[in-house]
Amino acid sequence: MSSPISKNTKEEKNEVFDLALRPRTWEEYVGQEKIKKSIQIMIDAAKKRQDCHFEHLLFYGGPGLGKTTLAYLIAKKMQTNIRIVSAPAIKKAGDLAAILTNLSDGDILFLDECHRLNSTCEEYLYSAMEEFKLNLILGKGPMAKTMELNLPHFTLIGATTRLALLSSPLRSRFGAIFQLGFYTVEEIEKIIQRSAKILKIEIEPKAIKIIAQRSRFTPRTANRLLKRVRDFVQVEEKELITPQMAEKALNFLEIDQAGLEPSDRKILETIIKKFNGGPVGLQALAAASSEEEDTILDIYEPYLMQLGFIKRTPRGRVATELAYRHLGIKYKGIDNLL
Repeated sequence: MSSPISKNTKEEKNEVFDLALRPRTWEEYVGQEKIKKSIQIMIDAAKKRQDCHFEHLLFYGGPGLGKTTLAYLIAKKMQTNIRIVSAPAIKKAGDLAAILTNLSDGDILFLDECHRLNSTCEEYLYSAMEEFKLNLILGKGPMAKTMELNLPHFTLIGATTRLALLSSPLRSRFGAIFQLGFYTVEEIEKIIQRSAKILKIEIEPKAIKIIAQRSRFTPRTANRLLKRVRDFVQVEEKELITPQMAEKALNFLEIDQAGLEPSDRKILETIIKKFNGGPVGLQALAAASSEEEDTILDIYEPYLMQLGFIKRTPRGRVATELAYRHLGIKYKGIDNLL
């Protein structure tokens, strides 16, 4: 029986590349230094106590910042297994019971998008995290019975892009909560340099800097852009990514010098042209730009705020003078920011 990796579809090859680009050692993981040091202390302390598990952890931050990678590296550091589960896939208590009972002592359960875990399963998770017990209710009405299952001593690592959507009882059961922030351009350059070596791509240092500056301070985006530039260069039958080729490829992809894509510019233009620069509420902005509210909150807004192109006020989102300047639109000044 052949391995799934041996199949020659484009999608599966991309998945293999993505896995290959993921850091495999603690030292290869670039950025988030304070978080790494804190986790290292927790791991060392757990080993000295000879504990097979340590505190439950919660990571939050934008997509592509390395939450899953950190979980993999923690499992490797602890020399234990890791099980990856997406919270929306857990539909009922039986699903949760099947997952938890199949773990072994010391295993790590990585729960992605944990803010989307349904409330019933979340309540069952409380006792599992605190007491390593699962109290299931079998049947309904007068015939209902309670069954207690003893669980292995596992570590839960939760990941979310929306910390505010986590209930207070669940949030309080994590021993440590870490926010993964945006990376610096220098850190992104190191990531691109490493990825280029793995993908066997010849690239000039100035080209690395150009890609890094347009990578939204996010490793996943940096690797995606590197692969797209590589494709462009290969089609042009070139063997080296020069600064000129990187510029040409990124301009073709409509990614500007600030890393904004057409959809980002559309959000800014909507605020400026349809709402006179703001303030504008999230619902109105979503309707006018034909984007989902969650997409604006999770994908566009964090980066635009990081650049200082928009800011939140009590009355809604406002485009700043920097946004006007970036789009080449005359700034008239806004008196009603608050």
